[in-house]
Order: sequence, then C-alpha cells, then structure tokens
Amino acid sequence: MIKFTLKNKVGKARSGILELKHGTVETPAFMTVGTYGSVKSLTNSDLLKCEAQIILCNAYHLMLRPEHKIIKKAGGLHKFMNWSKPILTDSGGYQVFSLSDQAKVSRNGVEFKSPLNGDKMFMSPEKSIETQINLGSDIMMIFDECTPYPASKDEVRKSMELSLHWAELSKNANTSGMPLFGIVQGGMHNDLREISLKELTKHNFDGYALGGLSVGEPSDMRNNVVEHMGCKLPEDKPRYLMGVGKPIDIIYAVKEGIDMFDCVIPTRNARNGQLFTNFGNLNIRNKKHESDFNPIDKDCACFTCSNYSRAYIRHLDRCNDILAGRLMSIHNVYFYQEFMKKIRLSIEENTLDSLIENIEQNYLCK
Repeated sequence: MIKFTLKNKVGKARSGILELKHGTVETPAFMTVGTYGSVKSLTNSDLLKCEAQIILCNAYHLMLRPEHKIIKKAGGLHKFMNWSKPILTDSGGYQVFSLSDQAKVSRNGVEFKSPLNGDKMFMSPEKSIETQINLGSDIMMIFDECTPYPASKDEVRKSMELSLHWAELSKNANTSGMPLFGIVQGGMHNDLREISLKELTKHNFDGYALGGLSVGEPSDMRNNVVEHMGCKLPEDKPRYLMGVGKPIDIIYAVKEGIDMFDCVIPTRNARNGQLFTNFGNLNIRNKKHESDFNPIDKDCACFTCSNYSRAYIRHLDRCNDILAGRLMSIHNVYFYQEFMKKIRLSIEENTLDSLIENIEQNYLCK
C-alpha cells in the first residue's frame, strides 16, 4: 500500500503526505538509519519520543544476520524489532560498492565473500527483493550498482546500464504488490541521469530515488546533480535522495523538490561527540564544555537537553561510558526530526528562503 499526496508547494519545494501500510509519513522526511534492525543504543520508545516517522534498515545485512527467513518466521521485521511505524529497506546496492575490491559483478548479480565468516555469497536483484518481501518492508528499493567516484564516463554509463537491467529484474521479481522504488544512477553526468530516469519511468515504480551520491564527490558536483534532476523526477511520486544528511545539504535538496532523506550522520556523529544544534555544530569534547552546566541546546526539548548538562555528557564521553553516545544520539535524532518539521512549516508558510538563510549562517558561516 502506498499513496502520496502533495499538500503545499513553494517554487520546486513541496510538502506532502505519504501513506504506507504501517502509518503516515509527512514529507519532507528524514529516515533515521537502523541498519541491523535497531538504531544503535536507542530503544523504539526513544525513537517515538523523538517523533521518528520512518526508519531505514538494510536488507543485505539482515540477509546475512540473522537471515531474512528467520525474520519472516518472526512475522516480519516490524514484529521482530517491535516497531509499529513504517520501514524502508535499502537493497544492498551500496554494499556492492563498498565491497567492490572483493566482489565479482555480473549481469545476474554479485558474488562476494561473507564479511562474517568468509563463505561465498551471491546477491541478485531477485534475492534482494525476496529478502525485502520476507522482511515485510513498507518501501523496498531496487537492487542497483552504486557507481564509484571518480570514474570515466564510459565506466559510469556501463554501471548505469547494469543498474537499469537490475531494475527490470527487481520489478519482475516483486510479485508481492509491496511498494518498490527505482534508483536513478549516472554518476555526475546529468545526461546519463536523464537516460536512467527515462528508462526507469517505463516501469512505473512507486517512487524514485537519486542514488550514487555522497561517494566522495565534491559537494558542488552533488548539488549540481540534485538541482538538475530533483524536479525532473515524477511529480506525483515520492522523491528520495539517498545517503545525503547534513542539514545544509538537506535544505538545499528540499528547495530542488526532494521529499525523503536518510543518513547515518546523526547517530554516527553523536557517538563521536559531534552534535547538531539550532546555532550550529557543537563538539562536546572541547575543553570549554568541561564546566558548562547548560544543556546542549537551550532551545531543544529532547530528553537529553531536558535532563543533562554539557559538562556531564562530556564527563561520560571522556570515561567511555556508553550512556554518552546514547544521550547524544537521542539529541541528534530529535534535532533532525525537529529540523524537518521546521522545513515543512516553512513550505506551508512560504518562508523557506528565510530558513535557508538561517541554516547557512549557522552551518556555513562559522
């Protein structure tokens, strides 16, 4: 089940409602990443209090451990992890990219060694879709190849054409009727991106993503692709920018018409003492916070800011206490959900440009 309704539009930016089997998602939306079926150190109660609407899990990793058939026996991923809201599952295409030094790629799929025990494994579009069906995802992603950067245009073209072949196989393998998104590839070449999109739309996917970004390219190149392609994605379908997650990059992409985002940045950065606030980045490990008894952000209502000081959190971090990472993760996840709320409100009130200016001052000018 999927239904996407546009509510407001300002220039290219838009807000909407995405209705899925396990609930409703207001867009633009940010998906917190729970790769193995959990957001590291956080309970589902934590996520709900942060008002997370949807999370992302990874089919590749769950196929390896605990195995998707075990999760199917549990009644699906929602029951297995006791999460009642929507889940989007990434197909494993990025893992092909990250394992490229040891993987053998063919038109049928990818052969690789299991990172767990060295066993020979094979991941194909059909296997990826079977896994995601067994997981019971609210949104599945096609199996694609994430083109590395840098690469020659000929290499990018061949990779894009392989992804298109896999997109067709993924579509044909989806006999479940569950929502499936296509992924536009083509590297930094907008003409190849347009070819990819044209071919993908022939399959009438339930949504469309821009993939193959945040793989080491300069930010101006990435922004150029998003600016060129964002509004070209089908107007009546959700538009998803994969793996891009800095606040400034998110709001720039929203301005170009993107609806959905995911990234490990909020939780990964939190575990390394890097915090997002309404006044810019904050590094809790700086000595100046040693005797600072203010919250991380006085304008934040998260559990962490309501109960603990910078000094205490810094103390926990210096002691390598796992509570530090947990408290900072709660803050960052909450910040991102509040940030997306502000974006949605700014679209409704036609104040997006003003919000962009504020974010630029806080995150670019310091």
